[in-house]
Amino acid sequence: MKKLTDLKVRFVGAGNMATSLIGGLINRGFLPSQITASDPGGHQRQIVTEKFGVQTFDDNNAHFGIPDVVIMAVKPQIMKQVALDIANSVAETNALVISIAAGIKIEHLEQWLSSDTAIVRTMPNTPALIGEGATGLFANENVSKEQKHLTEGIMDSVGISHWVDEEFKIDVVTALSGSGPAYFFLFMEYMQKTAVELGLKPEVAAKLVEQTALGSAILAQRSSDDISVLREKVTSPNGTTEAALKSFEGNGLEDIIKQALNAANERSIQLSKDFS
Repeated sequence: MKKLTDLKVRFVGAGNMATSLIGGLINRGFLPSQITASDPGGHQRQIVTEKFGVQTFDDNNAHFGIPDVVIMAVKPQIMKQVALDIANSVAETNALVISIAAGIKIEHLEQWLSSDTAIVRTMPNTPALIGEGATGLFANENVSKEQKHLTEGIMDSVGISHWVDEEFKIDVVTALSGSGPAYFFLFMEYMQKTAVELGLKPEVAAKLVEQTALGSAILAQRSSDDISVLREKVTSPNGTTEAALKSFEGNGLEDIIKQALNAANERSIQLSKDFS
């Protein structure tokens, strides 16, 4: 099986997520010579070249080479056009294609590229920008076991990744971890705002909220206890935490969260239909 450090990787698109992945791969031992990227934006190409020493091109097919992996990191709205543009290059190289575009189904990538193409559809999230991402993965039948391992290695370079066994579950991943950072940011925003209203200085409230969120997430990761047990351990009878949790429950927080994730899941499904 090929090692990650033996791979040739072509990025089609050099935006924020592509830049994060390139940085993650470099940190894992990739050489800049193993990576090329194409993007019509001169500024994005300049960032990638100056920061990582990676060769870039404004033409998607220019110096395509014989990559082992092609990572399609373009906006969903232009994915069809870009996929059709590079279809011949992909077919000639027999490369694994990894898509990080939300809402684009594998069946459509197969139509635009080839039904024989090995394709992995992924759903990363924005914490990948700092190497703390969470990514859902789904592969078509053309993807080999070795290619699955390679995909894991690439996506794990910016966080963690998990496979789903049916493609519709990528919509669930989108609703959970893809959109999830915004849910936590909103909750933190409201906590900070209320703390300021109660008398704390904004900068103090911000630091306390940020560290509380960070510490809670790390504790949940490292503890062998279920998250519900961790919650119970913080909740003393008749204490301040219990008072807050009873307020949440009384105002239907569980239903609010269920409704929100269902709304995101349904929107993800609709977007897939729209992009089709």
